[in-house]
Amino acid sequence: MIQGSSKNELEEVLIPQLQFSKRGGLLPVIVQEFDSGQVLMLGYANEEAFQKTLKVRKATFWSTSRKKLWTKGETSGNYLLIKNIMVDCDQDAIIYQVELMGDGVCHTFNQKGKNRKACFYRNYTIEKNELEFIEGME
Repeated sequence: MIQGSSKNELEEVLIPQLQFSKRGGLLPVIVQEFDSGQVLMLGYANEEAFQKTLKVRKATFWSTSRKKLWTKGETSGNYLLIKNIMVDCDQDAIIYQVELMGDGVCHTFNQKGKNRKACFYRNYTIEKNELEFIEGME
């Protein structure tokens, strides 16, 4: 993938020029449920993770904590099947629109002992300066 292209080229070209070098080799990846539009998680992909995602059609990331490649669902069984990939205007962030295969993507568990569907299960209440569970997601 071509790095360092002009702004106009990045905004108008139809040939992918993902900007992996811009943030030390990583692109932020928003994971969104294809059918509902719900944001499930945020992860990061290096070029190897992105290429594996394209090849196996399952969301694959670079784990910033473990410093290694991982395909979501390898241990939990909660795979994310790629339905569509969106690229932002600067080609430095992407959205994986996915079909969730399993209970949820979050590593935390709800009161029933199942993985939460999404990592975004709380709202920040500005007036109270505190978090509150989103109904049905706690």
